[in-house]
Amino acid sequence: MDTIQSLFNGVAVGSIIALAAVGLTLTMGILRLSNFAHGDFLTIGAYLTWVINHEGLNIWLSIIVATVGTVILMLICEQLLWKPMRDKRASSTTLIIISIGLALFLRNGVLFIWGGSNQNYDLPLMEAIDLGGVKIAYYRVIVVALTIGAIVGLHLVLQNTKIGKAMRAVADNIDLARVSGINVEQVILFTWIMTAVLTAFGGGLFGLITAVRPNMGWFLILPMFAAVILGGIGNPYGAIAGGLIIGIAQELSVPIFGSEYKLGVALIIMIGILLIRPQGIFGK
Repeated sequence: MDTIQSLFNGVAVGSIIALAAVGLTLTMGILRLSNFAHGDFLTIGAYLTWVINHEGLNIWLSIIVATVGTVILMLICEQLLWKPMRDKRASSTTLIIISIGLALFLRNGVLFIWGGSNQNYDLPLMEAIDLGGVKIAYYRVIVVALTIGAIVGLHLVLQNTKIGKAMRAVADNIDLARVSGINVEQVILFTWIMTAVLTAFGGGLFGLITAVRPNMGWFLILPMFAAVILGGIGNPYGAIAGGLIIGIAQELSVPIFGSEYKLGVALIIMIGILLIRPQGIFGK
């Protein structure tokens, strides 16, 4: 029973990692940017959800409004940081250093505005769901269900819309996409919007199953990168699978190694994939 409980907990946490990892793999595949501030945008999404929820709005509307706020913040960063850097053809090393600086700025901004104490949403108490004798927390079930819905929506956008096809073309070859008449700047803008929506949504959902705290996104950044590398950089479906694998592996390792070694499990998986198959399981 404990194994089944850990397995479902892993699916719930892996769902959050998967949502955020999709956004990360899109920025890496389309924008060629390894964004170390990605986890802190997840934290922003969770904190905005908490603030709005405590103003009296229900949790679901709070997540939607927080997602819009995160989109605006990410687009501001695009205009002030990433677009000027692209115009200057900044190196990948420069972009990584900037993203680390942005991560520190966002994290300390959260600490300055809301303090370092753990926070919780204003949620009604719900009974755990009994599945064959296994007690599953109600909100963990909700997280998994909403993640499935988000993944289905992502699939429809990528496969059945003009902008989705343009994103895949830019990810394959940005220069060829540009000479083919694709508006690359529009694709980049939509990539940031989609990234922000998935990341903020993941942050809002993460707050349902854990406390909202300033470093919550920072502790997820390694599992996110591990999921992206496991699934193949630039492959959103691979990132989803990688996120679920990482989440399940971390939770199943708790009875053996303890909760303090969760990140170590993600790191070992990432290093193993880089050594055996650097392009990832689903990478070309």
